[in-house]
Amino acid sequence: MSRLDSFIRRVSAQRDCLNAAAGMIADVPGPVLELGLGNGRTYDHLRERLPNREIFVFDRRIAAHSACIPDERHMILGNIDATLAHAMAQIGALAALAHCDIGAGDKQAALDLERASRASVAGERQTDRSRLRSLAATLRGLAGSIR
Repeated sequence: MSRLDSFIRRVSAQRDCLNAAAGMIADVPGPVLELGLGNGRTYDHLRERLPNREIFVFDRRIAAHSACIPDERHMILGNIDATLAHAMAQIGALAALAHCDIGAGDKQAALDLERASRASVAGERQTDRSRLRSLAATLRGLAGSIR
C-alpha cells in the first residue's frame, strides 16, 4: 500500500471514529477535550460536529492553521502531564469525550500518557468508567473494521 493510501485510510478512520463518538455522546453532559492540537484538523472537525459543546484543547505549543486555534480560555498550553490535572479543576466538569492524538513515536511513553490522561478525564464515577469502556470498545471495533 502506498504511503498516500495509508494516510487516506488513517484519516478516514479517524473521521469515522470521531463522527461515531460525537453521536454516542449526544446525551452525555460535559465538555470535549482535544489532547493534542497539532495542525488543528481534528479540533476543526469536532467543533463542526459538536457546535454547542465547549472544547478544551491541550498542546505544548501552537502550530495549527490560524482558523483552527481555539480562543485563549479553551487553549491550554504546556506538557499535558503537567497541565491536564490542573486544567480539569479549572474546567469543572467531567469530559463527555476526550480525543487523544499526542503520540511522539515512543509507544510506551504514549501508553503511559494515555493511561494518565484517561484517569484525569474519567473521574471516579462508575457510570463514567462504564461509559468510557463501552465507547472505547465501540471505537476499537469501528477502527478495526476500517483497517
